[in-house]
Amino acid sequence: MGFYDLIQHVISDTLQTSLPVFLPEIVLCLTIFVLLAARVFCGRIEMSFHLALAGLIVALVVPYGGQPWRILTESDALVRTEIFTGMLVYDGFTLFMRGLLIVFAILLLMLIRLTNIFDRRDGTDIYTLILGATLGMCLMASANHLLMVFLAVEMASVPSYVLAGIRKTRRISSEAALKYSVYGAGTAGVMLYGISLVAGVVNSVHLPTIADRLVEIWPAMSMEESFVLGLGGLMIMVGLAFKLSAVPFHFWCPDVFEGASAEVNAFLSVASKAAALALLVRVSLGIGVAVDTALEESHTMTQPAAVVQPFSVQEIPFDSSLAVFNLGAREDASLSDTNTTSVFSASHEIDSSDQHESSADQALVSQATLPGCIALMIGVLAAITCTFGNLAAYGQTNINRLLAYSTIAHAGYMMMAVPAAVVMADAHPEQAETAIASLAIYLGIYLFMNLGAFAIVAFMRGAIGSEQIADYAGLFWRAPSAVVCLSLILFSLVGLPPLAGFVGKFAVFAALMDGYQLTQHGYLFALLIVGGINTAISLFYYLRIVKVMVIDGAPGERPSVDFSLASPAGVYTLLVTLPVVLFFLRWDWLSKLARSAADHLLS
Repeated sequence: MGFYDLIQHVISDTLQTSLPVFLPEIVLCLTIFVLLAARVFCGRIEMSFHLALAGLIVALVVPYGGQPWRILTESDALVRTEIFTGMLVYDGFTLFMRGLLIVFAILLLMLIRLTNIFDRRDGTDIYTLILGATLGMCLMASANHLLMVFLAVEMASVPSYVLAGIRKTRRISSEAALKYSVYGAGTAGVMLYGISLVAGVVNSVHLPTIADRLVEIWPAMSMEESFVLGLGGLMIMVGLAFKLSAVPFHFWCPDVFEGASAEVNAFLSVASKAAALALLVRVSLGIGVAVDTALEESHTMTQPAAVVQPFSVQEIPFDSSLAVFNLGAREDASLSDTNTTSVFSASHEIDSSDQHESSADQALVSQATLPGCIALMIGVLAAITCTFGNLAAYGQTNINRLLAYSTIAHAGYMMMAVPAAVVMADAHPEQAETAIASLAIYLGIYLFMNLGAFAIVAFMRGAIGSEQIADYAGLFWRAPSAVVCLSLILFSLVGLPPLAGFVGKFAVFAALMDGYQLTQHGYLFALLIVGGINTAISLFYYLRIVKVMVIDGAPGERPSVDFSLASPAGVYTLLVTLPVVLFFLRWDWLSKLARSAADHLLS
């Protein structure tokens, strides 16, 4: 392909394929521009909330490339399509995560408007920062290129640093923003260096191309190359773990949550975690799955844009001069049975310069499968994260800080679905997609649980002037509706039936059990046990909050609490609490939505 043909292809791809399915992000960009232009030319404006809300609603309902929003509810989900020459990917998972993030942003803007915690002069800035971070998170959910991974993470992180310290009159808020930005800058540098190491080993930063290259070089990789590749992968994981607040990169989370407002904490605990989990799915599956990215057919919406098949590497004994590897087929692949994937053979001559490598070193590299290493690393991180989060929550006296450790624990629970999907992606792609669907179910329920918890904390902060758990004593007798709603949300966070949190945890635990039964990887069963034990542990500190509100006596000097379900704050609380109950009774449509989102990720 000549230079002129290449330019024509890029223009055609951008105008005909990429831009039509990128309309929501374009709407967000235009909304940000309108808000900033209005701030510059009009100064303080009262319509900033309405402009931001209108932009989000338009981004939510705008057609995606000629397909209506109901595409996710149809049985035939979108087939994977690369856009902008492979920088991003458009599929059902992108649509689901994008819709989840925009719905949450709409609810968050309504919460900020109701609590009125920020000065009206800062309203435009707050809404602009939220929209900018949401745009970055949408890009995280659709990233298909390691450079886009880094840019999207930074686009989502930088506005979050400012939001954490937006309450300029509080010293603790400024301290939280400083800690957050310092940790973020450090992890960003580590992540970027890891990307450079991976690019140096595989000679690409495009995720499907990395998968193809690893199919070729992984069995014959020397110990030195595998060390560099592993180090690069760990450094990239540092950036993802920071966004997930996974242990040991969680240090910023409790301090930031204590210093920032409850509204900002809701944004960091829900939107940031959802985008980071989506990015974890993209990266972990992206480098372990071979994708057909032929330019002739990969950028059309009328045909399957990317035929996705899991690859496997079957070790063959080395001869002194010839090595034969079985590589997972990328074209015309079909499952011959439930446990094997059709493969084709490729022979490679070993260069004379490589003959000095010891067979022992080659055997060590070949025995470990790349998807297995990724799954084990994420599984260990998930187990440590949920255990530490639940144990550290016990001694907290500030409700925001306790919910911060709760957020860390739930990040660990949700991460458990990823190793199950990775280990099943090879021989059981449909079950792997079910594991990703379980994560999507959990995220859909987690949105309302955590948003509801922080919303009630924000309303109670305005009513009693405190965020200390001890000051919630006897609150049931002064604001019973708020206490009932918060108690329902807390028990749902535990995962107790008949509340929606049980559905999310059950879906993830079922994915772990399926992964163990199909692959016999013992650590998946260990993860299931760890998750169950941690669920029981978490009951005690959630129950402690309910005990303080219902049983403990209220201090005599407390002023009356003005909170009623008939008020705007009460209506909003009821709005975000009802799904916590209703999703348990009618969760089949959410399951179908999540399953459609995960379709064609691997098969």
